[in-house]
Amino acid sequence: MPELPEVETLKNSLAPLLEHGVIKKLHIYNKNLRWPVSPDLKKIIGQSIQEIQRRGKYLIFILDHGFMIIHLGMSGTLVFREKSNPKEKHDHIQFKVEKYTLFYNDPRRFGSIHYAKELDKFALLKNLGVEPLSSTFNGDYLYSKTRLRRTSIKQIIMNAKIVTGIGNIYASESLFMSKVRPTKKASRLTKAQCNLLVLSIKKVLNKAIKAGGSSLLNFKDSSGKPGYFSLEHLVYGRGGLACYSCNKLIKKRVITGRSSFYCAHCQS
Repeated sequence: MPELPEVETLKNSLAPLLEHGVIKKLHIYNKNLRWPVSPDLKKIIGQSIQEIQRRGKYLIFILDHGFMIIHLGMSGTLVFREKSNPKEKHDHIQFKVEKYTLFYNDPRRFGSIHYAKELDKFALLKNLGVEPLSSTFNGDYLYSKTRLRRTSIKQIIMNAKIVTGIGNIYASESLFMSKVRPTKKASRLTKAQCNLLVLSIKKVLNKAIKAGGSSLLNFKDSSGKPGYFSLEHLVYGRGGLACYSCNKLIKKRVITGRSSFYCAHCQS
């Protein structure tokens, strides 16, 4: 699933080409995404894209008189193609922005595209927690959110209502870097551990953004270029392999339906 670094990478590749451009055409080939595409989406036609932002794992196109919100789901991406290139399999929506032709492609159709007049009242965004790369997300904040919590620390940092955008890959990598086991009860973390975990999360996310994200499944940026952070994973996807730090075997454990990878020797 595209996580924060992948969405940020996509935003950074789209913004220089599309910002201040007018949406000339919209063609919906298949409206049956995670939520059916509303006819309201046609209101974007004729509007200019003032800015493209990211909120958690959502792309937000700020228009003249409203907003287009895109969630990539598990396999979605936005890709530029030459006008002469035919529609490809799993292309569901086509946008024409000035001279650029952009397609929303999503093999599993778990993504969604919405139009909203007011962003702060939009249901999928209004309850999101703080951004992990913001100054608001700090050791004091995380420590306050872990008190009296009986759940695991991995569940806490993947809870979008607490901090938004940290997915499974980057949670595993950040916990390894901070030497905290993903199964550790959140309330048992010390203030120092919360400080270190926050710093690790920011470092891992920034490093992943610089590498263009992790190309798991079919993620690519808008030019079709894959990300390379998966080559730098320290624990994620390395179950049964030797830990780079201690040479013990990396363990794999399922936590609330998600595969978690950790070193029992390095993380406590």
